[in-house]
Amino acid sequence: MSFVSPVPEKSAHHAPPIGPVKKIYSRLALSNRLPLNVYLLLLFTTGKGFQLSIANLSLNYYVHSLGYKTDFIGIFSAMSALGALIGAVPTGMLADRWGRKPVLLLTAVLSPLFLALTALATSAPWLLGLNLLQGFVSTAYWVTNLPLLTESTKEEQRVGVFALNSFLLLGIGSLGNLLGGAIPELVGGIIHVSAGSTVPLRWGVFAAASFTFLFGLPLWMLREPRRASQRKSAQSEAANVLAAEESGARAKPTWLLFGQLLLPDLLFTTGEGAVVALIQIYFVLRFQLLPGSLGIIFTISGLTGGIFALAAPLFVKRWSKLRIVTIVQYMSAPLMLLIGYAPSLPIAITGEYARSFLRTLIEPVYAAFAMEQASSRQRAMLSGLYSVTWSIGFSVGPAIAGWLQTNISLSMAFVFGAICLLMAPSMLLISFGRKREPMQTNA
Repeated sequence: MSFVSPVPEKSAHHAPPIGPVKKIYSRLALSNRLPLNVYLLLLFTTGKGFQLSIANLSLNYYVHSLGYKTDFIGIFSAMSALGALIGAVPTGMLADRWGRKPVLLLTAVLSPLFLALTALATSAPWLLGLNLLQGFVSTAYWVTNLPLLTESTKEEQRVGVFALNSFLLLGIGSLGNLLGGAIPELVGGIIHVSAGSTVPLRWGVFAAASFTFLFGLPLWMLREPRRASQRKSAQSEAANVLAAEESGARAKPTWLLFGQLLLPDLLFTTGEGAVVALIQIYFVLRFQLLPGSLGIIFTISGLTGGIFALAAPLFVKRWSKLRIVTIVQYMSAPLMLLIGYAPSLPIAITGEYARSFLRTLIEPVYAAFAMEQASSRQRAMLSGLYSVTWSIGFSVGPAIAGWLQTNISLSMAFVFGAICLLMAPSMLLISFGRKREPMQTNA
């Protein structure tokens, strides 16, 4: 599971919700003491969630309406993730040099600009190039959002704020699927064409771009947090590292530990990318759905999945994190096959809902598990490398899926995804299955 993801099921980075759900709610009660920065960042996250869900619904559908086949649409989808991969390191360096506020403001302007230009493009080179640039500039949100939230909150507020940030991005943001379906239906009715034709879908993409821009305007009031507290935090981290090294808590070499964590994640994100990136097109081609119906289906999936993710701490309290992650991944593989070979639309929807719920459940659990395997000194690098595995997985996965759906069958992409999801937990169990992991307590 990646800590960075611009897809509907993708949760917020590496903020693990610890303790029972009621503990999260008690921390959220501290929101009346939160600084203005937090409200501005959460507002922008809400707009980002709407943008992601509307674009995920309408953008690939728009490219399909231009007459392109699934092999090209798979490559087109991969361009955004490839842009994020290219942009992750230079964006982080830019944020360190300029400050995080200017970089976040840039993405609030440039991301909707390139998204809107993509909706105007019709030729293959322009579509690919603009989507690559859109992914490049969008990565600034993922690089700056959580650090800004961290620097703007106290330690006792942080878990609750992170949980709320994730819910706004995935749960509330998923309501954009309704708009992503309704806007093409409305425009199509006004100009008397099908909602699945080019012009109505273009307006759906325009709507996605407008949310990021409008919700980003209040970011001008954002205050760059002072870094003095970070020095104290760094000193505390250094003390923790020395204590861990003296006790021999982290015996594995860094390269081995990272390989054991990142290779399964690369397989998982590749399998997820093969299915998630093209799932809307699959429903269109297999069941001939129009945007309105698609919007309702994925709104329910995203909203309930976001709510379901808040229950993750209850499962951690009862079972080990590794057990939860591996069981859910093994269960997700047959669900992918169920979607790909479903004889009817209701069965396919049921399989997609079950897969989506399980996926959102394990995201924070896996984030906590991965961070606990690394020392304090290794965690920042590990978190950054997870964004790389996500970018590679969501570049390679859609490209392979598009080729399989064009040259073999629509269902073969789900077979490929299921194979990846069987291999990923097997590798985790081989590497970490013998190590006993303490279960979460009430403390």
